[in-house]
Amino acid sequence: MKTTLTLVLLSTTLLAAPAAPKWQPDPPIACSSCAEWNAPRAPFRVFGNTYFVGPAGLGSVLVTSDAGHVLLDGALPQSAPLIDAHIRALGFRTEDVRVIVNSHAHFDHAGGIAALQRASGATVAASPAGARALEHGGPVPDDPQFVGGTGFPAVKKVRVLRDGETLRVGTLALAAHFTPGHTPGGTTWTWRSCEAGRCLDVVYADSLNAVSAPGFRFFGDASHPSIVETFRKSIATVEGLPCDILLAVHPGFADMEGKLAARAQGAASDPFIDPGACRVYAASARQALERRLQEKN
Repeated sequence: MKTTLTLVLLSTTLLAAPAAPKWQPDPPIACSSCAEWNAPRAPFRVFGNTYFVGPAGLGSVLVTSDAGHVLLDGALPQSAPLIDAHIRALGFRTEDVRVIVNSHAHFDHAGGIAALQRASGATVAASPAGARALEHGGPVPDDPQFVGGTGFPAVKKVRVLRDGETLRVGTLALAAHFTPGHTPGGTTWTWRSCEAGRCLDVVYADSLNAVSAPGFRFFGDASHPSIVETFRKSIATVEGLPCDILLAVHPGFADMEGKLAARAQGAASDPFIDPGACRVYAASARQALERRLQEKN
């Protein structure tokens, strides 16, 4: 059975927040998709106190409260100033972010965390394997993409979480669900957001994409054990979560732009509210994993 623990609140009010240090960006990372991923996109309210603050192709989500905020993912190193600008454009302050959490420690989701930690003074929290990779500044040897994996700015003093642990900041309560497979430390996050008296379950789903470096075998070999059953369990975990709104580490995984377009066109119901979205996401990941196993093993 999963346990529920609490992260000690760092501050009781925003008035007690420490002054933000001078902004210290990290060098950008070059990759074939980086420009597309980091393309501008206006921040927006998803529902209640949940906001999308990332660039066009990478997830970064802000969950707010009067006692401080939680930021999920930092995208690329060059995304950090953009995320900061988006937080401020919505009327919030990056220095009021109390906790930063990560889906998985690859350069396109963890690259901006070190700079955002410096700007906010926030605690960074991750799974044990995720914490090792964040503090290392790149994939660790049991990561399917370890060989040739791109590094990123290392993060200092990462708080290690338990599976099922709940982080609390004021009225916020975000639960960590370990979903290893894409990486050893993969984590899916859940919380509830309320608007006009209606409260919904929000899921920020980690990648369940079965990709790997050349030569990596999901069924294992002399260098590492099989991760097939672990991956299947992670997919089942996401499938079974209470899920009214699905957000994903790559927004396209949850058709964010399509939902925004439908919302702008005055859809009769909010396109982001879809209780079946996690099941659809998991089913797609399961099919992709089975195809990958046939190809690679």
